[in-house]
Amino acid sequence: MATFTLKLMDINHEQRIEGVLSFVSEDASGRFGLQANHARFMTSLQFGLSRFCTEPEQWQYLALSDGIAYFNKNELTISTTHFLIDHDFERITQLLDTHWRVEQDQLQANRASLKQMEHAMFKRILALKSKMSSGL
Repeated sequence: MATFTLKLMDINHEQRIEGVLSFVSEDASGRFGLQANHARFMTSLQFGLSRFCTEPEQWQYLALSDGIAYFNKNELTISTTHFLIDHDFERITQLLDTHWRVEQDQLQANRASLKQMEHAMFKRILALKSKMSSGL
């Protein structure tokens, strides 16, 4: 059976997996699958679980925070900010859920910080405007 190479890259490390039979993931248009010798292909992957197998019906799960998938010359390259691989669906689902909650908390903190900065800038602009109009 024909195989391809899966190359995973995130901000901390890179992993190369030879002998991949099939890869299944999801992008904005829905779920898709790739097998060896697929035509050149590129898409933006969504946050969640993908899966791949190197032996028939023995799936490994790949948790992605997001990413770009590029298939060319029988190699699928996935560039992402963070990935996890596990054979155990339950365990990786829990890890993904934990990672998602941390990202949501960080996003909420960033939004609050931006709102505070916006408020401070608005106050400063009003103070400058008041100073300018009283000086005229």
